[in-house]
Amino acid sequence: MPRVAVPDGPELVTDRVWKLRPEYAPAAAAMVDAVQRLSILDVRMREAVRYRMAQINGCLICQAFRSSAAREEGFTEDDYNAIGNAEARTARFSPREALAIDYAERFAIDHHSLDDEYFERMHELFTDPEIVDLTFFAGRYMAFGRLTHVLGLDDTCEVSFDSVYGAPQEPQKV
Repeated sequence: MPRVAVPDGPELVTDRVWKLRPEYAPAAAAMVDAVQRLSILDVRMREAVRYRMAQINGCLICQAFRSSAAREEGFTEDDYNAIGNAEARTARFSPREALAIDYAERFAIDHHSLDDEYFERMHELFTDPEIVDLTFFAGRYMAFGRLTHVLGLDDTCEVSFDSVYGAPQEPQKV
């Protein structure tokens, strides 16, 4: 149940909430659009990071969603089940994917552990543009997932996951 009085309207609840602060809507939309259209990370990695952020944030809708584009790239239910377990994800994902998930997790939970030594590991597998992309991507899902969860929008919300995962899809409901 929403913890704020979301205005009525035909739009998704996650879109209507911006009517409370319309000045923020263009910036929020631009961030979502940038991540969806401009990320240089592959689909599997994006889906793994997105899902780990959903777990950390406790966002029900994002945890329920399954990406058809990631499934086309071989992403399975076993992959989803392994994401939250460091040992399982090391066995299940490529070294780059596992490190990206770990990076996103630390970004959200323990950013102080992302020290120079950690970035030495990152630079072994990622370019600087990829690191910036991964950080922005993780930040987008951390911020919007927390906003959705904290405001109580994730138990009633519908979210349309679109071009970041291929063709537009119907909104997902929990």
